Amino acid sequence: MDYKKPAEVAGAMIQAGIDKTRMSTTDMIVKGILSGAVLGFGTTFALTATVQTSLPLIGAAIFPACFIIVVLLGYELVTGNFAVISLSWFAGQISLKQLGKNWAIVYLANLAGGLMYAGLFWASLTQFGNVDGGALGKMISNIAVAKTTGYGQFGAAGMLTVFVKGILCNWMVTLGVVMAMTSSSTLGKILAAWLPIFIFFAQGFEHAVVNMFVIPAGIFMGAPVSVGQWWWLNQIPVTLGNIAGGVIFTALTLYLMHGRRRKEVPAATAGSSSRAEVATESAPALQ
Repeated sequence: MDYKKPAEVAGAMIQAGIDKTRMSTTDMIVKGILSGAVLGFGTTFALTATVQTSLPLIGAAIFPACFIIVVLLGYELVTGNFAVISLSWFAGQISLKQLGKNWAIVYLANLAGGLMYAGLFWASLTQFGNVDGGALGKMISNIAVAKTTGYGQFGAAGMLTVFVKGILCNWMVTLGVVMAMTSSSTLGKILAAWLPIFIFFAQGFEHAVVNMFVIPAGIFMGAPVSVGQWWWLNQIPVTLGNIAGGVIFTALTLYLMHGRRRKEVPAATAGSSSRAEVATESAPALQ
């Protein structure tokens, strides 16, 4: 059967986390950069559709394409790793040092990919600053403001809102990782992963890696937002919320339900094919 039960998925995720901590630094960096850029592509794809149709739900429906690319090609997305590697740590299979190393390297690589795509997209949309970017450029600029000073005007309540939206986002994104692993077929993975990512994007929750593209891109488009405001009012609280969402609501719950019942990953899920399937956004890390 194509469907894999949750207990089997949990075992495969534990093994995936082990494999991720054994990956070379070069692989983490390259796969992380690609993930950051691909999520940027997905964001501009979704926003373009929104501008053209005036229907944000259409943009949300097609955004998961970028997450699915990350999953199928085995790239590294830190938001997915917040859950996958945490599950391996809960199971006692890796050290906290290994967990921290992967998170730090992949996070910085995702940031590099997002910034790279933001620069390239700005150049393509504005012809290197010679035109204003039109409706799409204005939308990206407005999003950058809404995601930073838009929250900041509410003080502590705004910061807490960003944190909570980060939790809700990565709860869904990491469920996208889990759902993709419930199937061994390409079509099954695509359909299973699509739903949670659609849910998060349609509701405007906050994803750290998406914001690594969209806020810098908005700044490039002329948004009145400083780098300090980007990090203090959004990137830092969103990252903390994404960590909480992935660790608590996905990794910990899977461990309590399935992971703690096994001393080691079953051979059926520890094979190379399973590892390859889950070494992604890992995912997804929208998602």
